[in-house]
Amino acid sequence: MHRGERYVEESPLPRLYRESPLNSLWEGAGNVNALDLLRAAAKEPESVEALLAEIDLAAGGDDRLDTAVRRLRAELADAEELEFRARRIVELAALCLQGSLLVRHAPPEVAGAFCAARLGGEGGRAYGTLPRGVDCAAIVERHRPRLDG
Repeated sequence: MHRGERYVEESPLPRLYRESPLNSLWEGAGNVNALDLLRAAAKEPESVEALLAEIDLAAGGDDRLDTAVRRLRAELADAEELEFRARRIVELAALCLQGSLLVRHAPPEVAGAFCAARLGGEGGRAYGTLPRGVDCAAIVERHRPRLDG
């Protein structure tokens, strides 16, 4: 049995790690989230257009992102077996949005690593599996604590 202090750490990383299994179980099952998104999109189609408009702000910034966005648009346009494909569509939408935000707001080595690993099919399925050529030193240096204040 664990005591409480093991579950009330102040830094965000342990909390995010502990809560990560909840993302796929939220409200009973991961499918609920995906189906909720489909229902919301059917009820308010402009929400899908708003998402795509936000993602499109990074158009031309990375070829892998552009290719993934085209895939997302094709998935959304195909109404056949939409509920069966809901999880994949939601996952792709989330990856495209993440890629768009990184291409627009992150250093190129961070955006490039994400797009290569998550959108370009160059990474593995395990977290942290990156392809050759990623500037890991620059990414690590960006997150190194500064001792000079």
